[in-house]
Amino acid sequence: IGQMEKQGLAMKNIITIILSLLLTASCTQDSIYMHYALRAAGKNKSELKAVLRHYRTIDKDPEKLRAAKYLIANMPAQYSYRDTAAINSYYSKALEILGTGPSPDWQRDTLRQIGDREYAGLTRNIIPDVEVITADYLIYSIDRAFHEWRTKPWSRHLTYNEFQEWILPYKVTELQSFDAWRDTLPAHYTDSISTVPPDDVQRNSISGAIEIVRNEIHSKQSAIGHRVMWEDRGSIPMRSAATWVRMTYGSCLDYVTMGTAVFRSLGLPAAVDQVPSWGRNSEGHSWYVFLSDRGREEPTINSLIIGAGMPFYTNERIPKVWRTTYTINRDMVKYRNTAKYVYPFDLCQKDVTDHYTRTSDLEIETDKEQTAKLTDKKYVYIAMAVNSGGPQWRVLDLGTLKRGKAHFKNMGREMLYIALGYDGRKLIPISQPFILHKNGAVEYIDNSDDSNAKNISMDLRRKYYESFNVVDMRRRLLGGKIQCSDRPDFKDAVTLYTIERTDIPYLIELDADRPYRYWRYLTPDGSWGSISELSFHDENGNKLEGRGIANSEAGQDAIDRAYDGNLLSNFEINQPDGNWVGMDMGKPAVVRYASVSPRSDDNDICPGNEYELYCFDGQGWRSLGYQVAAGNTIHYDGIPLNTLLWLRNYTRGNNERPFIIREELNLEWW
Repeated sequence: IGQMEKQGLAMKNIITIILSLLLTASCTQDSIYMHYALRAAGKNKSELKAVLRHYRTIDKDPEKLRAAKYLIANMPAQYSYRDTAAINSYYSKALEILGTGPSPDWQRDTLRQIGDREYAGLTRNIIPDVEVITADYLIYSIDRAFHEWRTKPWSRHLTYNEFQEWILPYKVTELQSFDAWRDTLPAHYTDSISTVPPDDVQRNSISGAIEIVRNEIHSKQSAIGHRVMWEDRGSIPMRSAATWVRMTYGSCLDYVTMGTAVFRSLGLPAAVDQVPSWGRNSEGHSWYVFLSDRGREEPTINSLIIGAGMPFYTNERIPKVWRTTYTINRDMVKYRNTAKYVYPFDLCQKDVTDHYTRTSDLEIETDKEQTAKLTDKKYVYIAMAVNSGGPQWRVLDLGTLKRGKAHFKNMGREMLYIALGYDGRKLIPISQPFILHKNGAVEYIDNSDDSNAKNISMDLRRKYYESFNVVDMRRRLLGGKIQCSDRPDFKDAVTLYTIERTDIPYLIELDADRPYRYWRYLTPDGSWGSISELSFHDENGNKLEGRGIANSEAGQDAIDRAYDGNLLSNFEINQPDGNWVGMDMGKPAVVRYASVSPRSDDNDICPGNEYELYCFDGQGWRSLGYQVAAGNTIHYDGIPLNTLLWLRNYTRGNNERPFIIREELNLEWW
């Protein structure tokens, strides 16, 4: 929890004092907030007042004046780099490197080294936009936004409120440059849409136009060799129009932010939504959403790669979805200025969880002893379990504590949660972990009293739930055979074992009548070969060496992948039937055991890996024992039923999830 508390604090602290001015207002009208934003602007107030004067006296457009007031009123929560010379220098170097060198990975690593070496601390040195934005830039942005809204055939029907939320803001993301992005991006990404006839149905609809533009963005990004990166931190993010059009790498958030800027520059209503963590995953995701002609919000699924209209992650569990907005979340402002402890929530985000899934407002029972320890008796937090160097609780949202109960709003169902509170040093559990079921029922997982728990013995086979693909690949083993022969074509093959269960042992015991030179795994028809690893062993379990062989349709690369020790590489053939992979021992050999590993996500128990089983005791995770796996299962005695458990792998991998073993010995993943 401590690690999560610290994230993002430095980035937002600079505007806390400015935002505190907003609390002194006695009403919440934008005009009052604009008044305090002008005060917060300090010496830059004259620039903001010049914008208002322009739309009162020169361009007497009441909607533009309304837009200017809205932008100024919410500007204290927007921020930019303080050192504009430094960030512009960095972007110049980035433009020299992007599209050069051997790969996007090399470009990313090179720019990261430059950033760390020459621009350390740049992203922490920020300043509120109200103190630096110019009148000319704000007027330019407002005028261009209105021009696109009022002239483009796909957006003229939008109401002012829709335009304000989805198109108007002068920036799409924090730290975005004050450049001519509303001109630069359309100039680069309108080749396709400009060739569509003005009266074409596709060009006259938001859905049609946004798909034309998305496809062009993806095509041009592919042409310069872009790559979406997931695995680690990147360099200083690209936040200028010039770098966006040359961007060859980035996270999903980077790409959908760039895409949203392109869409808005063309008057297409788009926004960025994100889930901080999927319901059974430590990772989150970002995507763009647009407003269709029918007034429906249409989410996409995978950055800019897949076309709009694909079903949105129908099987993912969703705890919370936040939309990046320009509008300040007034409730967050109040929280930041009245809480005794401030978690670094984004001040410009909107909870849209109920736009994606069924949600519930919760009233959660809390532990009296734990709540008595709290120094902040008003605000509490709801969290989910994630793997961050071991099991941790990741905060998703805040709530309030009233009469001994924790209240939370708009939480996604079919999720495991816990309520936390601040004790003056850190966030601590104040409730039992609880499951919010699909029907809205709340089930508490009572881990506080082990003396009454029923304990069982069990073999554990995985540390992470099985996806559809994992189950499907395991089923592809059914009917597979271990065979031996004196001939390389196996015409006199002897079948020693047929796989009839998906939970096959790590070492399959064989009983051949004599030594044989050729040994193989014959894959069942319809399986496309599909295994990860194959090995043969002597009577002591030692791995035997030989030359990998397979049916003639298999290439050497496929054969090598069956013996490379990597559970994430696979033997697979481009035909469903008649496949096999095996080993030529060079001379007749006695094989006592064989091992066949299905294609998988590498979350099965792996021999030689170090594991530790934990249970949650109400306040923390308590060890139930450390083991080194000897096979593809590990055995534990004294496992409590109906208790939150977690199996750690210290050797490798990041995918781990909490689970519960129920009375029927069913293992339930959360």
